[in-house]
Amino acid sequence: MKATRILLATAALCVSAMPMTALADTSGKKIALSNNYAGNSWRQAMLTSWEKVTGEAVKAGQVAAADAFTTAENQATEQAAQIQNMILQGYDAIVINAASPTALNGAVKEACDAGITVVSFDGIVTEPCAWRIAVDFKEMGRSQVEYLSGKLPQGGNLLEIRGLAGVFVDDEISAGIHAGVEQFPQFKIVGSVHGDWAQDVAQKAVAGILPSLPDLVGVVTQGGDGYGAAQAIAAANRKMPVIVMGNREDELKWWKEQKDANGYETMSVSIAPGVSTLAFWVAQQILDGKEVKKDLVVPFLRIDQDNLEANLANTQPGGVANVEYSLEDAQKVIASAK
Repeated sequence: MKATRILLATAALCVSAMPMTALADTSGKKIALSNNYAGNSWRQAMLTSWEKVTGEAVKAGQVAAADAFTTAENQATEQAAQIQNMILQGYDAIVINAASPTALNGAVKEACDAGITVVSFDGIVTEPCAWRIAVDFKEMGRSQVEYLSGKLPQGGNLLEIRGLAGVFVDDEISAGIHAGVEQFPQFKIVGSVHGDWAQDVAQKAVAGILPSLPDLVGVVTQGGDGYGAAQAIAAANRKMPVIVMGNREDELKWWKEQKDANGYETMSVSIAPGVSTLAFWVAQQILDGKEVKKDLVVPFLRIDQDNLEANLANTQPGGVANVEYSLEDAQKVIASAK
């Protein structure tokens, strides 16, 4: 959280040295968003941020269009076909939240060969012609176990809730969690389920595995699953472990209720859904002729015990704690990467 605030504060200080609007030669450019999945609150917030920021950019004449498309199923083959349709429709840039880091590379290469700028974010692609915007997902996972080591120095049993099976982000966060357990061997992962980054799916999965698990001291997560885990554990009348949250409003609200009732302590971490708006502005800047490094890293958004209330107050009901990026923010990220 602090890193994100520093990034945005620094960007604000640099506004006077940067152009406030896009150069005229992107006013006729069309940018498309290819999204592989919309079945949880994070993805909904991501799409909402995209529509809000790009809608203002279109209205201001900075680009001609910024259309968003989501596949019906989380399948790389379907998304590849979607990208191929975007090529035929004449988009100048395609921003991608990818179903797979590698399975879309053929379609991405086709787009690049057609002169189309491709920027991937969150779920990134490995095709060299594309740009990538991501957080250090492994560190996001590892930091959860580090936090627990400070709060629970004696260690104990952990339940891991993963995201969507086969997706790059899920694999990276899980790898980080397991690296954290290697670093802090007083902890042991005694069970693992997929919650699909959705509280209802996570609640059902946790309820199904709980009877086979020993006592838990902690639950390590990926986002969108903390509240569901808490509901399942409460329904089973088990002692509530420390559940790492994922910045969703229902998670933060439950945490606040438990904090007020009994001093419950935890932390919450996720990538801000508004990273889609950063990807949009990076694509616009590339179309505007700017030199942009192929790999850009943004900080993840962390919420702690002392800033819970402030973040909850700024999070919409049913939404996700968020940061949306401006053109100036994107210019700062681009400049800092050189």
